Amino acid sequence: MPMWLQALGWGTLAGGALVLGSAIAWLWKVPSRLVATIMAFGAGVLISALAFELVQEAVDSGGLLPTVVGFLTGAAIFVGSNILLARAGAKHRKRSGQKQPSEKDAPGSGTAIAIGALIDGIPESVVLGVGLIASGTVSPAMLAAVFISNVPEGLSSTAGMKKAGRGPGYVFGVWTAIAVLCGLASLLGYAALENAPAALIAFITAIAAGGILAMLADTMIPEAFEEHHNLTGFTAAVGFLTAFTIHRVGG
Repeated sequence: MPMWLQALGWGTLAGGALVLGSAIAWLWKVPSRLVATIMAFGAGVLISALAFELVQEAVDSGGLLPTVVGFLTGAAIFVGSNILLARAGAKHRKRSGQKQPSEKDAPGSGTAIAIGALIDGIPESVVLGVGLIASGTVSPAMLAAVFISNVPEGLSSTAGMKKAGRGPGYVFGVWTAIAVLCGLASLLGYAALENAPAALIAFITAIAAGGILAMLADTMIPEAFEEHHNLTGFTAAVGFLTAFTIHRVGG
């Protein structure tokens, strides 16, 4: 199978986990505490993946300076975008409770939530494509991390969308479109950087890592802690070790 098609396929598969989580939340009422537990586990998985699969590999391949600059750039881009989206009504886009505003209460919030969900998912997908450049195959640990974390993201956010009165056309239209765009982002990450110098690849990888960490701190971890704070840290630790084990076994 051509490498570009693999990049497209793996990115779409990882993004499809958002649709899976969304479908679960739409068809069944999942307890908020269970959502929070899965969210904390997913956060731990992503923290492990960005530490061992992204930052470490970026430093090893392209050096410390491009990695540091890229990481801070990614975090700044996400935080700045998140501030703008929060003002437009997307502050609680990953919340499963009653905090998401309806379109009536906050006109334009539906679009902001959709854009916010896209911004959350794109960095993870790009690194799947970039990872193919170095190893010639997708990283099992990174793929597992993105997939595992995307399920609770789609689940929690959809639960909040449903409570805010958004219809199935909007909900599944958003997540399906994002899944497709995640595939395209993975393809772009591979195609655009296939012949790029190592320092540039490290810079782009670190941008994704910084954005992911900022996303975790601003959206996933607060949702997990709010609903299930007593065990959030332990659950995240289990997620971290799960991803680390996959990384060691797969590596």
